[in-house]
Amino acid sequence: MKDMAIPAPRATGSTAPVDEILPITQMILYGLQHVLVMYAGAVAVPLVVGSAVGLPPEHIILLISADLFVCGIATIIQSMGATQWLGCKLPLIQGCTFAALIPMVLIGKQYGIGGISGAVIVSGVFILCCAPWISRLVRFFPKVVMGGIVTLIGLSIMPVAGGWIGGGSSEMPGFGNLFCLLMGAITLVIILNIYTFASGVIKNTSVLIGLVIGTVLWSFFKPLNFSLVHTTPWIHLPTVMPFAKPEFHIIPVALLSMVMVVVMVETMSSMMATGDIVGKKVDAVMLRNGLNTCGLATTFCGFFNLFPYAAFAQNVGLIGLTGVRSRYVVSVSGMILVLMGIFSKMAALVVLIPKPVLGGAGIVMFGMVAVSGIRTLGQVNYRNNNNGMVVALTLGLGMMPVLVPNLFSQFPPMVQLFLHSGITIGTLTAIVANLTLNGSVPFRVSHDALVPDPLPPSSAARNMAVRTVRMWLLLRKVQKEQQLLQQEEK
Repeated sequence: MKDMAIPAPRATGSTAPVDEILPITQMILYGLQHVLVMYAGAVAVPLVVGSAVGLPPEHIILLISADLFVCGIATIIQSMGATQWLGCKLPLIQGCTFAALIPMVLIGKQYGIGGISGAVIVSGVFILCCAPWISRLVRFFPKVVMGGIVTLIGLSIMPVAGGWIGGGSSEMPGFGNLFCLLMGAITLVIILNIYTFASGVIKNTSVLIGLVIGTVLWSFFKPLNFSLVHTTPWIHLPTVMPFAKPEFHIIPVALLSMVMVVVMVETMSSMMATGDIVGKKVDAVMLRNGLNTCGLATTFCGFFNLFPYAAFAQNVGLIGLTGVRSRYVVSVSGMILVLMGIFSKMAALVVLIPKPVLGGAGIVMFGMVAVSGIRTLGQVNYRNNNNGMVVALTLGLGMMPVLVPNLFSQFPPMVQLFLHSGITIGTLTAIVANLTLNGSVPFRVSHDALVPDPLPPSSAARNMAVRTVRMWLLLRKVQKEQQLLQQEEK
């Protein structure tokens, strides 16, 4: 099969590729390509959190619709720039971050959607306050720390996909029946085959195509209920505080603000990676402006009962794959997302996706988050340092709340909110372990050449003996020359 990736346009004149304005038809096509790649991930967080806090399907539809609308607005501001302090002017897609998923589910179960919204608003303000000086903290997040944290995020949210495959919640009757497991497996196989044998746009949209095919196959055995689609209005603008007023509690605010540190570092990593791809040097001002956009979008969305935003890493990879580097293309993607958010029937169609089908895709989506962290860990040098122990502690302690959910059940409820989040435990462990075991300044390694392994004792001894003999012969030669000079003088 021929490569179906859309060919990259060439820069004209002195215009940099990142600032090039393409024909409108090309920008729409390229922009739609970005939307298709990020769509499944964009709606996953509202689906998970909305279900966890007990929102009915009709409310989850409105939540997804509002999320797509804010995603589009934040993407336009990030790529185009609004003021001197807002927007990094790079082709970055904004979307709900997976890093805050587990903490928000824990907050929602104890404090409801209002508790989540209050924590999101404060965490957005926290990003705005930290943005001017967060670059000074980058040295506390070397690759060994960030790789461990991102890997932990992917592994921690994997049980969510398992719950979807089983049919919803493990407490539901009939959870894990054979039909649900079979449909989850079929969806996964479809996605894997498309990803393996297709190329270009089809390969990049394998998750979305798998969701569509899996839902159609499901409908042959169990009819889908389209009543929600019929009752949902065609056009719906996001409303302020549609489900609950924001509530501000110390523990949720502190927990989510701590997670935002990870989100900020992850966003800066995406900005620097994008800068390398498009050939534009990312300086401190661009990092600050990019974080300001994330902070403003997060604060704004809290009043709409939505969730924190960050740069989507999968779209960074799409830029490198296709070579389409214009930020105006991503701005068109933002416009498409805004339109999708306004036409709420599209969000209603997403809610129709059966949970087992969504679970089959979730294995791939959440697994790719872990793969991103593993790829970063693969760039870490583990020789002559304690990086291996840092990763071991990060994953070992961070996975404890996931593998043993009742491990901290004897602690007070407020403390449990922290300890039940493996991401929080893993982040703190990674930072402290790196500072303790590797020192206050991260270990610097050269990626140009590998450090050779030490010679075995026998080889080292043999080489030392050879050097000693050579030194003795050299000294004998010098002595003979001195004797000859003395004889000539006499």
